[in-house]
Amino acid sequence: MNKKTKILLPLIVAVAVVVGIWIGSVASGSRYARLSSELIRSMGGTPDDKLSYVMQVIEAAYIDPVNMDTIREALMPELMAQLDPHSVYIPAIDMTDVNENLEGEFDGIGVVFNMSTDTIVVLNVIAGGPSYKAGIMPGDRIVTIDGRTVAGIKMPQDSVMKLLRGKRGTKVNVGIGRGRTEELVDIEIIRDKIPINSIDAAFMLTPNTGFVKLSSFSRNSHKELVSAIEKLEKEGMKSMIFDLRDNSGGYLDQAILIANEFLPAGKMIVYTEDRFKQRQVEYSDGTGECTDIPLVILINEYSASSSEILAGAVQDNDRGTIIGRRSFGKGLVQNQLPLPDGSAVRLTVARYYTPTGRSIQKPYEMGMSAEEYEADILNRYLHSEVFSADSIVFNDSLRFVTEGGKVVYGGGGIMPDIFVPLDTIGVTNYYAEVMNKNILYRYTLDYVDKYRSKVNKLSTIAELNAFLDSDKTLVDDFVRYAEREGVRAGRKEIEESRELLLAELRAYIGRNTPLEDAGFYVNIYPIDNTLLSAVRELEE
Repeated sequence: MNKKTKILLPLIVAVAVVVGIWIGSVASGSRYARLSSELIRSMGGTPDDKLSYVMQVIEAAYIDPVNMDTIREALMPELMAQLDPHSVYIPAIDMTDVNENLEGEFDGIGVVFNMSTDTIVVLNVIAGGPSYKAGIMPGDRIVTIDGRTVAGIKMPQDSVMKLLRGKRGTKVNVGIGRGRTEELVDIEIIRDKIPINSIDAAFMLTPNTGFVKLSSFSRNSHKELVSAIEKLEKEGMKSMIFDLRDNSGGYLDQAILIANEFLPAGKMIVYTEDRFKQRQVEYSDGTGECTDIPLVILINEYSASSSEILAGAVQDNDRGTIIGRRSFGKGLVQNQLPLPDGSAVRLTVARYYTPTGRSIQKPYEMGMSAEEYEADILNRYLHSEVFSADSIVFNDSLRFVTEGGKVVYGGGGIMPDIFVPLDTIGVTNYYAEVMNKNILYRYTLDYVDKYRSKVNKLSTIAELNAFLDSDKTLVDDFVRYAEREGVRAGRKEIEESRELLLAELRAYIGRNTPLEDAGFYVNIYPIDNTLLSAVRELEE
């Protein structure tokens, strides 16, 4: 073999192999092309629905068996992500949690609990609920659930909830540790419907001003509000603060019903407009309980959707004062469409507009990721908007005027009538560390547990405040507790945060009493500048 042949031979072999592979692929490809043609004919011609066609081809011809449900489940979120940021797919596994919060009830045992270190501690028992009837008491430790030990193993809170919840009428057996006795008390609880209240608190903040905190617009929110208003009016309410901060919305009809409670007859509440420009307009009918009472609504950057509809209706009709920071900016209406497997699609079907005609939807692009969309809130912090109203730039083309002459703007949330910046006074490195490490919260759980017999008897705000006022060393005792947990600070830093720490300690202790959230808000009030501003607006 000559030198030239030695050089060319490997090349010739390689070319032959490649040609052979190509000929084989063409030959076999023609066979699979016939398969595709047969599929097309079985579908009635050339497919117009490319997605369905590809799915059928995969199911019929892919080399390995494929779970098509898994593929569909993976495709659905991506499909919806090509639309606006509020059109989403909800898997069947998540539907129960999604619906419970909106429907205002779930099947369970009726306790409020938390994890103290690695133990489940019952904070409160819902009066008249299954646990109440079975004899569970605040302060009880749940050690076993249906014979399974759940104490001392740091079980995640959501895992505990799955064990305690179940269908109405089913039984669950819990082993309770009570007091200092080592022997467990075995209690059988029959699960039942448990209400999820959307009103966290309703109480008289001052002798004349009632305070109502609404956390969501769920199925029963309007009924809850009417009951709360009746209660507060009996207690002497002459003006009202309605707190919608951190309320991300819910049912549109509940926002309309609640707005009707505050507006005189014939006032527009909201209108929606679909893709065909068909409008649905909602007006007040004059049957509300609070059409004349002085009103303040509190909002912040996490107040969205139904919260913005209510705030916009009050603001555009010059019915009350909006206080706080610019709201989220969600002006789209979704319908939830159930699917056969128990999942659902939440699809945007309309835009809503406030009475002056402004859309408060903030800018977005089709297919924008959730991260990009939500970055707007982070940018408000980075650009100092939450600290200064002067940092907000308004678009004059989105300028509107109410009947009373008030200038309002569309295009990105509800701007409050009175801006209150985010307060950072007292926020030291020490304060941030004890909060981020949950040391303050753990201390309040231990504190309540230490004084459980007294705490369980507290039934009024006056009794709670008297109990808290009697402890003159609360902050100093907490500082020593934090030191044992490994967090130390100099005297100067502690004094700088003392007022903030005292209010937080009192508030979280108050929340873990029978007064629940009312005990929290009445004690956070002295350091809540937005709430203080609302009281000044109503009472000065």
